[in-house]
Amino acid sequence: MEPLSADEIRRSFVNSSKSQIKAMTLPPRFTELPWESLDYLGWRDPKAPNRGYLVVRREAGVTGIAVNTQASGAPRRGAGLCDLCNTAHHLTDVALFAARRAGTAGRAGNTVGTYICADLACSLYVRGLRELDVPQGETADPEVRAERLATRLEGFVNRVLA
Repeated sequence: MEPLSADEIRRSFVNSSKSQIKAMTLPPRFTELPWESLDYLGWRDPKAPNRGYLVVRREAGVTGIAVNTQASGAPRRGAGLCDLCNTAHHLTDVALFAARRAGTAGRAGNTVGTYICADLACSLYVRGLRELDVPQGETADPEVRAERLATRLEGFVNRVLA
């Protein structure tokens, strides 16, 4: 992913109010992000842990989506699968994120949701740059997994924009 400025990121959000964007906290160590290893920029807001952000560079430009999740509650046993990167995790490391739809539908309260890596670091998992605690069934090369991630992410963005 090509690096983005803080202003580009803030201008990209399609499902957030101006006040929400103003209150948004950028990722920790923003100036040190490994842009070359990212398919999208994803992070949880350190000041509002149930809130996260996905910023995607697409043909039409940069699109930012704010997502929300609920507190995980009691620890759960078992494994879960991220719908974006297809990576298996412990259940506590996958979360159901909901995004308000863009435009009129979002203002009416309509949302779309999907299960995503709780830390929003799919790019690092598909490239083997972040260690996993659960054995994986996926054997595809990182480049293939990254292409699949991009396709699934585009589908999620299109659902938010629909």
